[in-house]
Amino acid sequence: MSDLYSQAKNDRLGFWAEQARHLHWHKPFSQTLDFSKAPFASWFADGQINASYNCLDRHVLAGLGDRIALLFEGEPGDSKKYSYAELLNETKKAANALIALGVGEGDRVAIYSPLIPETIIAMLAVARIGAVHSVVFGGFSSEALKNRINDAGAKLVITADGGFRKGKAHELKVAVDEAMKDNSCPTVEKVLVIKRTNTPVVMSEHDLWWSDAISAASADHEAKGFDAEHPLFILYTSGTTGKPKGILHTTGGYLTGAAYTHKTVFDLHAEKDVYWCTADVGWITGHSYVVYGPLANGATQVIYEGTPDTPTFSRWWEIIEKYKVTIFYTAPTAIRTFMKVGKEVVARHDLSSLRILGSVGEPINPEAWHWYSKVIGGDHCEVVDTWWQTETGSIMISAIPGAFKSKPGAAQRALPGITVGIVDEAGNPVIPGSDEKASGYLTIDEPWPSMLRGVWGDPERFKETYWSKFPGKYFAGDGARYDEEGDIWILGRIDDVIKVSGHRLSTAEIESALVEHHWVAEAAVVGAKDEITEQAVVAFVILRQDEIADAPSETDIAKILKDWVVKKIGPIARPREIIVVAELPKTRSGKIMRRLLRDVAEGRPVGDVTTLADSTVMSAINAKLHEGVTD
Repeated sequence: MSDLYSQAKNDRLGFWAEQARHLHWHKPFSQTLDFSKAPFASWFADGQINASYNCLDRHVLAGLGDRIALLFEGEPGDSKKYSYAELLNETKKAANALIALGVGEGDRVAIYSPLIPETIIAMLAVARIGAVHSVVFGGFSSEALKNRINDAGAKLVITADGGFRKGKAHELKVAVDEAMKDNSCPTVEKVLVIKRTNTPVVMSEHDLWWSDAISAASADHEAKGFDAEHPLFILYTSGTTGKPKGILHTTGGYLTGAAYTHKTVFDLHAEKDVYWCTADVGWITGHSYVVYGPLANGATQVIYEGTPDTPTFSRWWEIIEKYKVTIFYTAPTAIRTFMKVGKEVVARHDLSSLRILGSVGEPINPEAWHWYSKVIGGDHCEVVDTWWQTETGSIMISAIPGAFKSKPGAAQRALPGITVGIVDEAGNPVIPGSDEKASGYLTIDEPWPSMLRGVWGDPERFKETYWSKFPGKYFAGDGARYDEEGDIWILGRIDDVIKVSGHRLSTAEIESALVEHHWVAEAAVVGAKDEITEQAVVAFVILRQDEIADAPSETDIAKILKDWVVKKIGPIARPREIIVVAELPKTRSGKIMRRLLRDVAEGRPVGDVTTLADSTVMSAINAKLHEGVTD
């Protein structure tokens, strides 16, 4: 591993070219990086590549067609295996089905489906024909889905009748119908529906069953190469304004980053490892470390449809024991939940096959790190805590097995080929060792292959959001510090984005949803520390007095508004608390002082209020909170 670090340090672009050449190129590239139009980068631009071919065809052609690609576990207990040859066959048929529906190169396809094999097949089929997928997490509401379909201008929607979650069939097709009613998604021409739960659904003239489309399609399809900078997918993530950002990733650089980091960080030996990442494909972790990274590397992996507590909290450990999983990648939120349940549930299962444990989505606190290592890993597993983002496409900072000793709670070091820094408010580098806790803003100082290529349809937003604070550097939006040994510790978000269970939510988006309710005049949302989810949503609302004369009690108002947020955005955005207040703390210029509200939400003494237009507001809010009327 030290060789990778020295190679990347001595010739960074040569290092990345070598990583890219581990993939199959339909047309080899001759230029590694063009950053002449910074901050817009082009990687391997004169080469041609096909992501689906790299994930499937090349393994089958190498004689690995019988290797198991997917070990699927459904929440109700059904299971299925797909070899690489079988997965390729289904993907070819799906590609031909999409072509028959008029989907072609550059067209956008929205996918709103549970974590089942057909969802992965759909993603690979879209990529195979040069279309662009936009996967929307199945927990999002119909309105959130509609906004994402319309922003991407999707031509086709692929969904399912439903998915299983927490022991129940969760409807999905109904949400698609709601999103599209009254021609609200005018670019959509057809909807493909996968049968999963056998929930009754209404099929209109633009709807088609996935099984019918696939059965009518040929299994003969040749994957052609596309330019390395051809768009591969758009994935929406919350920003600091109400409108979600469509993060655009292109093919060659993204696939290079996903494959390289997956193999390196998890010390993958594809011929013998069984890998399991618990993420849903509706998030970037599912894109990079369920679909593209593992399959590009020829891995055998588990995918599981449901939640870790269904039917009992033993479910995950039963699956690890059943398939003899060797590499396990999950979120600190899940680990902390299991800590509350207790180690006795885990102790009933044989987890001795595990050798690598990964953490993703948020910094893992040392207590959870030690529990993960001891109780799940039996004190014999390497633990890798990974820092990265939707925008980075692949892991940026992590421990690497065998390279150096893992440090509980620390992100540790940038991977070979990645150049990160920490700067102060003025953009000056913070020097490791200059202070025991030298802290500042985390930046990425050189372009990297899997970096986002922009915000879909909004290049100015891309420049303003990521490149304006520290010119010439990508600003990650996180605070960070060096310890005395030069390792990096992530301090969390410095903007108004909340991370709940590793999922990024915009305070502005939640505020906008609340204000849409006729009871709410104004809203301010903050993230408060939460033992399980890292952060929880806490909302402060001012009610419209003319609208609430006949309204229920404040407790009922809070419950109704929580349900309203779920309807507008999704369950992940449900506020932990809604606090009704008479006024919000504002500066004389009208800016809401959210740091003061965060103090209240986290039970701290309220900070400096001298900049407020009315300093008595915080006293009133504190008094209200102590009345106990928050839910």
